[in-house]
Amino acid sequence: MRVFRLAYTGDFLNAQGRYAYGEGGFSLFAGVPYLTWRFLEDQAPRADDPSYWQRFYSLAIRPEHLLGVDGLAVLRPAVTRETFSAGAQDLVVIGRSGAGYDKIDLAACTEHDVALFNCPSALDHSTASTALMFMLVLAKRLMEQQRVVRAGVWQRQAEVMGSELAGRTLGIVGLGRSGRELVRLVSPFGMRIIAYSPHADPRQAASLGVALVPLHTLLREADFVSLHARLTPQNRGLIGAAELGLMKPTAFLVNVARGALVDEDALFKALEEGKIGGAGLDVFSMEPIKPDLPVFSLPNVVVTPHVAGVTDGTAKYRAQAALENANRIALGIEPLYRVDNKAF
Repeated sequence: MRVFRLAYTGDFLNAQGRYAYGEGGFSLFAGVPYLTWRFLEDQAPRADDPSYWQRFYSLAIRPEHLLGVDGLAVLRPAVTRETFSAGAQDLVVIGRSGAGYDKIDLAACTEHDVALFNCPSALDHSTASTALMFMLVLAKRLMEQQRVVRAGVWQRQAEVMGSELAGRTLGIVGLGRSGRELVRLVSPFGMRIIAYSPHADPRQAASLGVALVPLHTLLREADFVSLHARLTPQNRGLIGAAELGLMKPTAFLVNVARGALVDEDALFKALEEGKIGGAGLDVFSMEPIKPDLPVFSLPNVVVTPHVAGVTDGTAKYRAQAALENANRIALGIEPLYRVDNKAF
């Protein structure tokens, strides 16, 4: 049997040249003689290159990276039409180590007979639980309460009184895997749940106790709007000034999907002017974000560095899923979680 050669993008490594996310499932390679693997080390961080972290979200796979590679496991770098400009004769599959694949040119993959798969279920719980965390932190006004304690002004307790989730309305934009997991997680809180998801199965939504509604209805009625939609050309800038203007002045916006779903300038203005109650943001349109972003100056904003799907558990699961599919493909078996139309 011919050896199947798998390459991992260099951003799986840390600055010391070791895998950055724990053991990573590489023990699956033990005793599999027809699989080899390596990292694209020219894309890895280095201790003597602090500028790496300002450009690592703009990394892209170049044609030379594909030489002698049968399968490619991708974390952050983009796969563009230029990636295939030298032909990519050996490449048969790309595995996206995560759920989203908006940085991978699907049409170019199909044209070059390269299958694409992702790891859709790897991030469901961690992403949904991050959304719930934002909801609780914002509703309870945790950040403001923490500042009161640190400042030693306990007499301001009443000024930072929080609110409950019970009896409130949660609006989920994108009733996919992470959206449905959020439904499960909030079920003990006694919330009314509505969703905007054009491709959702109405029967499945009904079985979850979720009412499917138009976006404008969701924005008007929800106390919490949580974004879980995959980024597409059609929904880029889905939440702009007009949409934010429909929200209640007490409502919170949570984004654990993609930053480009939201017009960030419009969001900052809405927050600054008190048109919405606050925001919890794990993702931004341009990453990494600059520390002087205006939104950071607002007390009703909670941010995290695009880590909703990054935990010790998800990192291992994603790596193992990629290795499992590499093993399947090496044996001529259809890979799991295909997201393209290419016949394998």
